[in-house]
Amino acid sequence: MYKTILEDARTEEEIKKSRFISHIKKVKTEEDALDFIRAIKEKHRDATHNCWAYHLGKKGLIQRYDDDGEPQKTAGVPILEVIKNKKITDVCIVVTRYFGGTLLGSGGLIRAYAGGANAVIEEAKIVDMCPYFKVKLQYDYSQHGSLEYFFKTKEIPLDPPLYTDKVQLRALVEEERWDWFSDQLNNLTAGGVEFLEKTPLDLAVRNNKVIYKNKSYQRSVY
Repeated sequence: MYKTILEDARTEEEIKKSRFISHIKKVKTEEDALDFIRAIKEKHRDATHNCWAYHLGKKGLIQRYDDDGEPQKTAGVPILEVIKNKKITDVCIVVTRYFGGTLLGSGGLIRAYAGGANAVIEEAKIVDMCPYFKVKLQYDYSQHGSLEYFFKTKEIPLDPPLYTDKVQLRALVEEERWDWFSDQLNNLTAGGVEFLEKTPLDLAVRNNKVIYKNKSYQRSVY
């Protein structure tokens, strides 16, 4: 499990007449991060500074930053440190500054860039990325009632069933609960369930709700 953000976000703050505009994006590769940085720089090409940092990988082994002309370690490093302190990864933040005529000093700059990073992360919403299996099941119609009741009471996220000569559906199951899940289904059907597919994927979990296909489901009850 690791933490990242739910969605891209933008925030803005004025500090002593300087505008600080913060953007955050969920990224998977350095190429993604650099493309995002280039896009923000192009959008704000008339800005005084476009300072950035990114942090990639489940273990956070890839991390880069740039002060873009601000005094050394007063912009990129504070942004990166906020990302690391929040324990999130696979994110890139660009904080754009339009200078307002008043110098902030090193301490003021560090607070401004760190504050911008913190605000945009909060706006983007931190989520836990948890390992799941997306499982395709098949079983006889005679077993549908008991399994439907099981899925409902355990609040297991499902795609709509497909009715052919048998019932087929897809369910989301936490990786760590897989043994329990498969045992329950086999017990309920005397081994009558066929597991046709079992695909691993990471899903966002926030406030005990699983987010899948832009919908949220209560985390399953076990």
